[in-house]
Order: sequence, then C-alpha cells, then structure tokens
Amino acid sequence: MHIADFVAGSIGGACGVAVGYPLDTVKVRIQTQKQFTGIWQCFITTLSKEGVHGFFKGMSLPVTTVSMTSSVVFGTYRNCRQCLSQLRGGPGTPNTNLEIFLSGLAGGVATVTVMSPGDIVKVRLQCQTESMRARKGANLPKPKYRGPVHCLLTIVREEGALGLYRGALPLMLRDGPSYATYFLTYSTLCEWFTPTGKKGPEWTGVMLAGGLAGMTGWTVGTPMDVIKARLQMDGARDIKRYKGFVHCITETVRVEGSGVFFRSLGINCLRAFPVNMVVFATFELLVGFLRTQPDAIEPPTLLPQNTA
Repeated sequence: MHIADFVAGSIGGACGVAVGYPLDTVKVRIQTQKQFTGIWQCFITTLSKEGVHGFFKGMSLPVTTVSMTSSVVFGTYRNCRQCLSQLRGGPGTPNTNLEIFLSGLAGGVATVTVMSPGDIVKVRLQCQTESMRARKGANLPKPKYRGPVHCLLTIVREEGALGLYRGALPLMLRDGPSYATYFLTYSTLCEWFTPTGKKGPEWTGVMLAGGLAGMTGWTVGTPMDVIKARLQMDGARDIKRYKGFVHCITETVRVEGSGVFFRSLGINCLRAFPVNMVVFATFELLVGFLRTQPDAIEPPTLLPQNTA
C-alpha cells in the first residue's frame, strides 16, 4: 500500500476546493433554486445581495472533508490498480483499461461514507441566500445556519444522524461512474501526451489531461449531482417535496423536463478544468516527492486499447 497516494490526494483535493468553490456555489444554487435562471444571473444576484463572501459560504468544512475524500479516492484507486495488476501477472504488469475503470469506480464508491456529511452541510450553506452581514435594524430574514458546525449540529438535531446521509445514493451513483471515467480519461490522455522515449508527459500534458478528465467526469456525473442536491435540500427551507430517490427523479422530469439534469453541466465543466489541473499537478508533484523513487508524472501504464 502506498501511503504517499493518500497524502498527496488529500492535499491535492484541498487545493482543488480553494480554486473551484465560488463556481461550485453558483452551480448548487442553479440546481436547487428556481430564482436563479443562469450562471451570469446567479453570479450577479449573489454578488449584489451577499457580496464576495456569498460565494464562499460553508467552505471551511468542505476543505477538510474533500481533503479526506480525495485521499480516499486517490489512495483507493492507486492501490486497487496495484492489486489488480499483481493478481493478473505480478508487480509491474501493465493495467488494462478495464482495471483502470474498476479501480476508479472503487475509489468513487469508497468516498461516500466520508463525503456525505460534509457535502450536505456544504449544499445547505451554499443555498442559504440570507446574509449574516445584514445591517442591524434591517427587516431582513435571518439565516437558519450560522456556520458549518452549527449546520451540522442542526441537521443531526432535526433529522437525526441519518440526515447527514440524505442524498447518499445519488452521491454514490454520481461518484462511482464519474471517477471511473475520470481516471480512465486521465490515464489515456497521459499516454497520448507522453513523448516518444519518455516515461511520462511533460507538466503541461499532466495539467491538460487533468483538466479534460475533470470535464469528462462531470459530464457523466451531472445528472445524479442534480438529484443529490435536491434531496439534500428537500425540507430544509419548506415542506418536503420528494418521497425518495425515484420520486425525486420522476417529479423533476414531470415538472421541469429531462433537460434540467444538464442545466449545470456548463458551469460544472467550467469549474472542473482549472480545479482538476490543480488537483493532478499537486498530486503528481507530491507523489514524486514523497516516494523514494519519483514517478510524479508517470501515468498508469496501459495495455494496447484492444486488450481492455
């Protein structure tokens, strides 16, 4: 087991959150609140009513939880890939595309228990449009949650400990296939970007592959991301609308049409490219630093495409 993969994944994930959080806030609001009709309208409305602070609501907890989540994702992925390689032919045996895909799938599913509590807190705070900085004496509604910890405790008090795992099923259905596609895309692109005679791509290749892999992963994961966010917000501000996972899907399609599942795809891709450039560059740099034999920018070795 490579502990370096867990450590590097943790730090890379935290850096990614810092880069992409403002756009993530816009994304969540578009997905869950009908008052926001587009990226630019949501951006301007949030800025005018809440200031720059409005884009960073609830960020402190996700930095911690996403750091843990990325540690689990990257560590599980790399170690599953190593185990599958050893089972098939011993250490150093090249991975097939299927093994890369399954290792990414395992990494995505493994994150749910770690990620779900922090994710629901993030979504609740991001959708809280009332400002804590309203002037005294102003007749404005007060926010329900005073911060990440208060939000966490309020959910447990009002909905029980299982309330922290509301939306866990669509989260798993989002992250499993999404990370499987994510890592397979990254590995394949790194292979393509590697110059002849070299072990891995240049840093520009690593960053480009990471950015494109992030966009591909979010293209797969966006529909379930919409359902997840809606279930997490259901009943938090008004009466409950959905009876469960399947009812949320059918009711969403009935009321808003199937196009709603891709309403936030544009901003997901816009956010995913720079975030995952940073994530993979940080990850590969730290893996090379932490391991005794640097392989920071050496991608997983793939067998020829027709062997997967």
